[in-house]
Amino acid sequence: MAARPTTEVDQTPHADPFPDALRAAIRARGLGLERIRDRLRVLGAPVSVAALSYWQSGRCRPERPDSLIALAHLESVLEVPAGSLISLLGPPRPRGRWLTGAAPDIEAYWPNKALVRAAVRSVNSRWDQRLTRISQHDLVTVGPDRELRSILSRQVLRADEDGPDRWVVILHLDDHTRPLPVVRPLRHCTLGRTVHQPGDGLLVTELLFDRPLARGETIITEHEVGYQAPYPLATNYERKFRRPVREFVVEVGFHAAAQPVRCTQFLAGGKW
Repeated sequence: MAARPTTEVDQTPHADPFPDALRAAIRARGLGLERIRDRLRVLGAPVSVAALSYWQSGRCRPERPDSLIALAHLESVLEVPAGSLISLLGPPRPRGRWLTGAAPDIEAYWPNKALVRAAVRSVNSRWDQRLTRISQHDLVTVGPDRELRSILSRQVLRADEDGPDRWVVILHLDDHTRPLPVVRPLRHCTLGRTVHQPGDGLLVTELLFDRPLARGETIITEHEVGYQAPYPLATNYERKFRRPVREFVVEVGFHAAAQPVRCTQFLAGGKW
């Protein structure tokens, strides 16, 4: 049996490229809306045929968190590159406190703000407020002794103006006796300047894009944070957002010997 080629999403500029790209992907995949609905249901992301029809006609767009999770699964069902449809949705509509004032300072959500502020001065964070966060997907791996082994991060960003060429990663260990992790760029990025402060449990590094982005251009980057022995205990996981993000997905893979009794989600400074 011949392998099915991977479908590419048409990203030619339109007034609203999302419905056009979705229709093209559905047509190329050769599946009816009922079959797509059934496959999404099996994946745990139910979407009605009516909703799928509205999405591809442009009558409405995925907005709610469950719809955005379903859209990520839909990309898999349609065999298009991960993030290629989500990236066409554009920025989320401002809500709540984001309607007033600028984004918080980059160190705002860290326990030792002065420490983070000083470290960030050693890298170039000028583009941080010029990148719209479209999607953030984290895969956290927990080892057999309930230790944090790695974090695989994939994000979709869009440039708000010409020029953004990097992303700044800030990592902090609560236990300063553990070695700092190693950041490994995997897709569409390389390492830039890095600040190591092991005594403070702090690491700040630049992820340099393949090239500067033009206004409205999107990029999908992937990087892995690999922790080193003796590993820090995986008692919690936090992702801090300075600006709104349209979609955030966190997966946690637990070793069979370290299954949790329960997990609790929390949000600081906002609402679910």
